[in-house]
Amino acid sequence: MNQHTEQKTAWKPLVIIPTYCERDNIAEVIRRVINQPIDPHILVIDDNSTDGTAGIVAEIMASDDRIHLITRPGKMGLGTAYVTGFKYALEHGYDAIFEMDADLSHDPNELPNFIAALEHADLVIGSRYIHGVNVVNWPLRRLLLSYFASIYTRVMTRLPVRDTTSGFKCFRRKVLQTIDLDTLQSSGYSFQVEMHWLAWKHGFTIKEIPIVFTDRTVGKSKMSKRIVREAILMVWKLAFRGLFFHPQPSADATRTV
Repeated sequence: MNQHTEQKTAWKPLVIIPTYCERDNIAEVIRRVINQPIDPHILVIDDNSTDGTAGIVAEIMASDDRIHLITRPGKMGLGTAYVTGFKYALEHGYDAIFEMDADLSHDPNELPNFIAALEHADLVIGSRYIHGVNVVNWPLRRLLLSYFASIYTRVMTRLPVRDTTSGFKCFRRKVLQTIDLDTLQSSGYSFQVEMHWLAWKHGFTIKEIPIVFTDRTVGKSKMSKRIVREAILMVWKLAFRGLFFHPQPSADATRTV
């Protein structure tokens, strides 16, 4: 067993949900998450949505102290939103920290499966590609882009993860304590690749579990050409950085479960 992995039976989970203009989804995703049997808390990080998303969250907070909200002055990027959430989680004693989208593409019913897998891993990734391709309602072009991006990332960085860009995952607290959050370079979806790579390079145990990803039915995707370009560049940066990255080695080699 990797020296980072330890047995644990009781968790204090926090589900971090970044938002920008998600008023049509946010109440439902909060309802589904908060009713899961793992007793989660939720942190919504809203980037000054112009559609009143933060106001909806604030109304729900008034009757449920498990819901938390951080509002930011404008669109500052997915990566910085998660870093804000990670720091909040560490400051408030959470030890199972989730990333999750606000558009219901990630099924809240999967949360208990992540917690179960976390008993034997340090980072659990919800994978669309571990058992074939489990994606619903994506256009073929978007699906091919995502699928081959993961292959490209694995080849370039040697990262032993099938779904390198997955945004549905759960970290043990110690992973986020080990990674220097202030040095993260990504602001868009390449943030996911960077976090996976850093967890692997630091010797943490990674486990992928199968999920079904269902594309949003309301609202607009935040994907853009700039985000794609940033992701391509980040893969090259990580490949180069890997030549000189030498953290303190763990007793056993990292393994992917």
